[in-house]
Amino acid sequence: MDIFSLAGLAAAMVVLALTPGPGVFATVASALSSGFRGTLSLIAGLVTGDICYLLFAVFGLSMVAEAFGECFIFIKLGAGAYLAYLGIKLMAAGPARAGSAPTPSTGRSYASGLFITLANPKVILFYCGFLPAFMDLGALTPTGIGLAALTVATVITSVLCGYALLASRARQAMTRRHAVGAVQKTAGGLMIAAGLKLATDVITE
Repeated sequence: MDIFSLAGLAAAMVVLALTPGPGVFATVASALSSGFRGTLSLIAGLVTGDICYLLFAVFGLSMVAEAFGECFIFIKLGAGAYLAYLGIKLMAAGPARAGSAPTPSTGRSYASGLFITLANPKVILFYCGFLPAFMDLGALTPTGIGLAALTVATVITSVLCGYALLASRARQAMTRRHAVGAVQKTAGGLMIAAGLKLATDVITE
């Protein structure tokens, strides 16, 4: 895999990662409610989902990946409903002191990120439809596959960590009780938006 292919993959991943969607909404909402560190496990789950679809595409399993996405219709709806539930719960909660909001368990946060990516039809379309159009995935060596996976993981992690860091700093700046309440409501609204986005993608497919 040459440097130009890696650069093209990195550029495509930057566009994909920067585009607002359920993963971005969930990342920002998590950082607003739980801080930067509390969001890292969610980001790890999101990145793992991307790596899974990259491997599906590389090993010629695009049909399996598409069927996998179809089988996940109920998980899409379930993940959307769960995110909306968390958002409503966060909005309904009374304002907490800055830094005192509970952090979800690492495992549950990771699983949420993984399912958000696996259930996202835009990600399936990118890896199994768009990516093979400008990269010869069948010609990749084991080293090339590793470099591609590293590129995907690095770009997505960097972009999402950037979103999380900005949201976390905004959260830290809100020290007054009424401001913390506004941040909680914003985070809750973003969670609900992410859930609705997943549900809307299912309905409009």
